[in-house]
Amino acid sequence: MKRDPWVIGSVATLVVVIGAALLVPALSSQDPLSIGEVLHTRLLPPLSRDPGGTLHLLGTDRFGRDLFVRMMLAARVSLAVGIAGSVLAATVGTTLGALAGWHGGVVDRLVMALSDTLLAVPRLVLLLVCAALWRPGLGTVVVVLVATGWMGVARLVRGEIQGLRSRPFVEAATALGATSRRVLWRHALPNAIAPALVATTLGVGNAILLESGLSFLGMGIQPPQPSWGNMIAGGRDLIVAAPWVAIAPGLALVVTVVACTLLGDRLGELL
Repeated sequence: MKRDPWVIGSVATLVVVIGAALLVPALSSQDPLSIGEVLHTRLLPPLSRDPGGTLHLLGTDRFGRDLFVRMMLAARVSLAVGIAGSVLAATVGTTLGALAGWHGGVVDRLVMALSDTLLAVPRLVLLLVCAALWRPGLGTVVVVLVATGWMGVARLVRGEIQGLRSRPFVEAATALGATSRRVLWRHALPNAIAPALVATTLGVGNAILLESGLSFLGMGIQPPQPSWGNMIAGGRDLIVAAPWVAIAPGLALVVTVVACTLLGDRLGELL
């Protein structure tokens, strides 16, 4: 992995994005949520200075707020939602898939029936319905992503566990007196975790995209809290007059999702 250029490039990109998201809002003297002198600072182009002499690297939005600082603050939200949603969904999927594959019978049929039912409904439709039923916000988006994202991981882990049940090391652990629960969590599951890790890495980019789509439609993170999705939505009517307002967060979203996807693909091949 250390010699793979795609892994190195993807990890470096994600480290830069995460580092900027943590440091830029904390070190900036400008409040990315407050509205100041709108008439003098609104829609300044990139690399321009306002009347106070402050440099705006990516320009300002319609309310005179620095776009780069807001974009990095939005990166905290988008990355937190993507990572938390993907990791929690993978945890739920791994647990249910392991139990279904190990015990079989009624447990397997129930878990797979629920998984097949949810997979039969388009995920975006489920997300829109859930976001419409509950109050939009960070917690709602994470819960919705977890509830609609565990099925693929569960099926992967279930298949791996079923293949491991008859392996010699499982039979040896059982013969030595280990309980069924210990054999599952201590011996079988660690050998079936690789597909779940790959699915989790790929799921981060997908979760970020879904969160941005919900925020773009007004059903995710609500202003004034910035998110890449609602920042793009806020600049869509300015795409001709001030294209940087929508293009800058759009490029950040594309770069982050591509880095997560490439890292997941390479991990899948290497593992």
